[in-house]
Amino acid sequence: MATIERKVPLSSVLPPLIFGTATFNYQYNPDPYELDTVGLVQRALEFGVRAFDTSPYYGPSEEILGAALDTEFVRKNLRRNELSLITKVGRIASDEFDYSKEWVYQSVQRSLQRLKTSYLDLVYCHDVEFVTEEEVLEAVKELRRMRDEEGTLKYVGISGYPLPVLCSLARRVLEETGEPLDAVMSYSNFTLQNTLLATTGIRELKAAGVDVVPNASPLSMGLLRREGVPIGSMGNWHPSSDGLRSAVKRASDFCDRHDEKLEFIAIRYALEQWLSIGASVGSRGDPASGVPWQPESNEQVGGIRLGVSVMGVSKASELEKTMQVWRSILDGLENGQETANMAGRWKRDHEWSINRRKAIEMMADGIQEHLDEYLDYVWDSPGKDYVSKHAKQKQLKPEEQPWFTPAASPQPDEVRSSDAAPPLVLR
Repeated sequence: MATIERKVPLSSVLPPLIFGTATFNYQYNPDPYELDTVGLVQRALEFGVRAFDTSPYYGPSEEILGAALDTEFVRKNLRRNELSLITKVGRIASDEFDYSKEWVYQSVQRSLQRLKTSYLDLVYCHDVEFVTEEEVLEAVKELRRMRDEEGTLKYVGISGYPLPVLCSLARRVLEETGEPLDAVMSYSNFTLQNTLLATTGIRELKAAGVDVVPNASPLSMGLLRREGVPIGSMGNWHPSSDGLRSAVKRASDFCDRHDEKLEFIAIRYALEQWLSIGASVGSRGDPASGVPWQPESNEQVGGIRLGVSVMGVSKASELEKTMQVWRSILDGLENGQETANMAGRWKRDHEWSINRRKAIEMMADGIQEHLDEYLDYVWDSPGKDYVSKHAKQKQLKPEEQPWFTPAASPQPDEVRSSDAAPPLVLR
């Protein structure tokens, strides 16, 4: 099959900073409905954030995000084509998956309704390591059919944790369809603790023709924090081992001795380093460098592609700190001084950013020394004893098999119980 040429590559339009809304879920917060998500999204837009990532698997996240974007403030200040809305298909629950073309179609329709939009900018096949490559290929083909025939989405990608699986699938999609994936989102694979996305992932994904590789979860789903992994209403779900958690605690104590917080170092390290390391699989979208309500050009920060990162926050204070770090990082880039001046920041912010980068790199060396044998350590995904309900269903007689549709997916009121089984991982 001949390679399909896309007129506008994803790397030309996707912003390099994406707001991930996995935090709008019970795994990260006891009750996401109690969060000020309308105010949080509005504040993010005021900061210049123009891309949001969600999933039907993230409990009520799609519904909450859709409501937060369906406000007079948003309608007054932004056009739909100024936003990038990203979601996923295929994962239903912790051990339930459906990558069939029928499910994919219905899932996209429901996401459109929840997000109150007529099209989606990017749709991933969610956690591809839990299903067969054949199932992923079927889902990718259906998403592309919807893209080409119905116009309900623009770009297609895959997401997951194990890099060998992501790379293998990217190669197979290219070989069997003649068209590369627009995006492959990896999570927890470029952090202070694990840099495998940089050392092995980029090379293989580029060889498979992948346009953009967003780096998600710079805190490795909350692992790299002074307080340790987050405990929401779904309990202690994080897949990290006790040994890795102990190593992170040692690294955090090291940061404390130098009047730093592990999470601040971890966030800045991942965002700043990935901007350059991930540039070849990055984007040239609006960099959100801080000029209020003005669409910004990538030319203002040097004109090169910037590695794409996904941030996750639950509170305004977390958002403001993350954006402060992000803007300081951009101040250190080429033309950073000019951008800082336009945004009304300090005349020496460019110099400060460069010096801060050196300090972060020094602290990162110390942290990685304390992580020791857990550097580039990865956990199994899925776990060795994992059996999905999808697989179990194949053991049943046809008349005994449950039929899952988007309409049968758990609704917010149905999953509020803390007795619900916790998902394995969440991005």
